[in-house]
Amino acid sequence: MRLLLLNLSPQTSESVNAALGGQGFDVLQQHTLDVEQVEALQAEVLVTEASPADLTCCGLIVQLKARETTKSIRILMLVQGGALERARALDLGADEVMSSPFEPVEFAARIRAQLRDRAPAEELRAKLKEVEQREHLAEIAVDSLSGGVVTRKRAWVLPAILALCVLTVAATFITSFSYRKTRKETLQLKSEIARLNSGILQQGDLLRRAEQARLALNASPDNAARATLQAQSDELKKKMAASGGSGDTDLRRQLAETQDRLNRIESDGKVAETIVKNYGSSVCLLHVVVEFLDRGSGRPILIAVDQLGKPLLDDKGNVQLDLDGNGPHLQLDVFGTGFLVRKDGRLLTNHHVAEPWWGNEELKPLIENGAKPYALSYMAYFPGKSQGFSAKLDRISPQADVATLQLDGAMPPKATLLDLDDRNDASVAGESVVLIGYPTGIEGILARAGPDAARQIAGTASNVPQIVSRLAQQNLIRPTTTQGHIGDVLKDKIVYDAATTSGGSGGPLFNHRGKVIGVNFAILSGFGGSNLAVPVRYANELLTNSK
Repeated sequence: MRLLLLNLSPQTSESVNAALGGQGFDVLQQHTLDVEQVEALQAEVLVTEASPADLTCCGLIVQLKARETTKSIRILMLVQGGALERARALDLGADEVMSSPFEPVEFAARIRAQLRDRAPAEELRAKLKEVEQREHLAEIAVDSLSGGVVTRKRAWVLPAILALCVLTVAATFITSFSYRKTRKETLQLKSEIARLNSGILQQGDLLRRAEQARLALNASPDNAARATLQAQSDELKKKMAASGGSGDTDLRRQLAETQDRLNRIESDGKVAETIVKNYGSSVCLLHVVVEFLDRGSGRPILIAVDQLGKPLLDDKGNVQLDLDGNGPHLQLDVFGTGFLVRKDGRLLTNHHVAEPWWGNEELKPLIENGAKPYALSYMAYFPGKSQGFSAKLDRISPQADVATLQLDGAMPPKATLLDLDDRNDASVAGESVVLIGYPTGIEGILARAGPDAARQIAGTASNVPQIVSRLAQQNLIRPTTTQGHIGDVLKDKIVYDAATTSGGSGGPLFNHRGKVIGVNFAILSGFGGSNLAVPVRYANELLTNSK
């Protein structure tokens, strides 16, 4: 159990080492490492210290979480401050945050908890690797056996050849059986994606996810920051009143700083309101339906069902897949965000929204083992419109995670095109930003609709397209808006802390002037981390050149 202490102050380092003493950890301590150096140390947990006010410190964390070989490293960040600072640190991408100074017993327990949380993911990763290795060996064996036997002129070789032929027949049968069994195991290992199949989505699951989305929305950093600052302001005012209304210089300074931060939040809120009013109706919910074909036979991959048509589950509760039978096609309902940028009905979004399997690590084993994905349909749902608009894939950027879709037919009436600002100085570190999108997809929309409406819609619809259609008919499809600040501006990405999650991909990122400066494309999945946007200049080639 190796821990890496990175960039800790001398005082914090002393406290951490004292807390970990006698715990049996292999503790390494380093300063200013890059991602390759961190990877080489093979640590399971990284403990670091940073100032949440400075988002540039998240660069290493973003790289670690984005890289396949290092994303499993658990990151515990120590901060100076209370709830607001901890919330900001979580938004930087840390898995766990503690305020410093801390209780040694609690700190050691948090480290153990991170190791426990990491174990299941590592076990699954190891199992996937084992299955892939077994399949690779099976493929090599099949290829070798199908290549024939090289004969020689010497007579003594003939009996050996005959014996080898017998073994070859047996081995071919055994290997082919093993190959099919391994292929099935790989499909089953990832068959939890079939839970999202439109034919087997259960009302209880959807309502549970909607409730989780509602809780997440209520606990957004925007609300938490405002509430924390307001509480601090009220407490300082009480102290001022207790001192006769004047208070000491330090109290007056703290109150002035707190009020200034509250005023900035309120000012940013007014900017966000203007942006939503002008452009919110042109930001759409994208529903992409993905199906899978078996690459060898060309047949669709199906959900395995029993004689009554009910999905078959394995001992872990995962839906089983098949290539034969009468089950429904395996479909993946993917939600993202898009926005209107041209009068001809072109939408800007992400490559990974237009082709949800692109760069998708969860689907990678399924695809590598013979599944060929394709987009069956694209539907765009705009706020205030009772029906969706069919769309098709237009263009995909070879340089960045951006793509365009083309609406079939006319644009939504009274739609406003979003202005793109691709100037170098359009994005400045520290400036406020506004993000519009549909985080958590239909679960988030149902959460905002309320429990009664969610139960009514989910209870009377049998599949995902019906649910989305009814949400549109009841005018419930509306994007969410979050605010934040730019942490860093890199050549190919903008780092910022406005909250979002899956489903928010493809959303427009506005600067305080109301211009789109980026397309949201990445979060630290599962870690509540900082968000990344593709600068809009990468979309220029898609929009200026026709197909």
